Amino acid sequence: MSKIAVVRTGGKQYVVREGGVLKVEKLLTTDNEESVLPDVLLVAETDGSAIELGQPQVKAEVKVKTMRQGRAKKIRVVHYKAKVRHHKVYGHRQPFTELKVVKVG
Repeated sequence: MSKIAVVRTGGKQYVVREGGVLKVEKLLTTDNEESVLPDVLLVAETDGSAIELGQPQVKAEVKVKTMRQGRAKKIRVVHYKAKVRHHKVYGHRQPFTELKVVKVG
């Protein structure tokens, strides 16, 4: 059986499993660097037989490997006010870090 976990990073919560890949808010790591996500909220078996729920955290670690750093697709932001001839358009690309989960537990 493999394990799944709920981790918190970058102000968001993610469900992760061993071997999975996820994109999170940019972390200060380099490519192929292994690190630990210490803020684990839940650890469970995939079939649901053993669930460990933290209050607020579980004493477990999720080991991850940094795959790459990047930036998401550009979005356009438009500010517009009717009847006063005011509009402003600009773009934004959110930076991210792609992580591969090596071990849960």
